[in-house]
Amino acid sequence: MDDDAREVRAGRSGLIVRVPEAEPLVRAWRERLDPSAAAGVPAHVTVLFPFLDASRLDEGVCAAIGEVMGRHASFEARFDRCGRFPGVLYLAPETGAGFRSLTEAIVERWPEHPPFGGRFDEVVPHLTVAQGQDEAVVEKAEADLLAGLPVVTRVSAVDLLVHDGTRWRRRAAFPLMYPGFSG
Repeated sequence: MDDDAREVRAGRSGLIVRVPEAEPLVRAWRERLDPSAAAGVPAHVTVLFPFLDASRLDEGVCAAIGEVMGRHASFEARFDRCGRFPGVLYLAPETGAGFRSLTEAIVERWPEHPPFGGRFDEVVPHLTVAQGQDEAVVEKAEADLLAGLPVVTRVSAVDLLVHDGTRWRRRAAFPLMYPGFSG
């Protein structure tokens, strides 16, 4: 969901993992430095964006997302460092394997929707804090974030967000399987 806010149109959707445990550390920085925060997107790791247009999100699609996500066990994620892409500061999970597995499963089901529209060769799980900011501001944010790490969360659901033309809104949540439960 790291799209420039100016490019987002009504009807766009995406799948994310919310990371509420990161909010105390990142909220103030995201509100200032990440346009998606102002549009209602919580601290998160993107599973798949862009996804289906909202007009296609019917009960059958939601059931299919639930089935795909329900085959994956919940897991712990530990964000223990910062990372950078050009113009982006983010929190990086210790291992991105669980997040990548969720993305791969959704893309396997909907191959016509590659992550970030196919713009990148590799999907790097991350929690964006700042984008398109002055380097001095990003360095200050990074120093502050490093002092507050690690952030640990239990990933137990994937949320479907839809843009209504102004803000992102949660349409549905899809639980992951509880570890040790075989159905």
